[in-house]
Amino acid sequence: MDALVDPRPLRGEPLSLDLLNTRWHDDQLFHRSGGLAVWLASNDLTGRANADPATLAALLETRDALLALRADPHDVTALNAVLAHGRVRRTLGADGLPHHEPEVADPSWLPAWLAADDYLNLLARGPQRIRECAHERCILTFFDTSQNGRRRWCDMSACGNRAKAARHYAQQKS
Repeated sequence: MDALVDPRPLRGEPLSLDLLNTRWHDDQLFHRSGGLAVWLASNDLTGRANADPATLAALLETRDALLALRADPHDVTALNAVLAHGRVRRTLGADGLPHHEPEVADPSWLPAWLAADDYLNLLARGPQRIRECAHERCILTFFDTSQNGRRRWCDMSACGNRAKAARHYAQQKS
């Protein structure tokens, strides 16, 4: 796998949802050589975290916590355990502006902690806008930024068109 090219069909989602979307295509991204490095690069985390087994384990634990929370919004224990690995340190900079930096005791937890923190930010912005693609064979998750909040597909050109074509074919057949 080319370390510079992310093969997934949906990129650019917020960090937490991008982590959920690593499940794409039988979890192929994280289970291939260089896959973690691709994900770190896709999320501007190269140099901030090592592409090593400890970082991968932390990310997989966080992804499982996010999946559990998506299945049951009251199942907060696992995500809170991830969040316990870090905190935000706020300071006043020499420029007179407030700054905040994530702090984690173990650097391998930085990407995982950032993803968990990102999920909290998305919940604050609108939990109803965190959506699963409406296509029956798609497992991708996206944050709906449409004005009316009615986006249904992870990608209109892929899943949306497939669904429309299937509906059209079914109508023509009957």
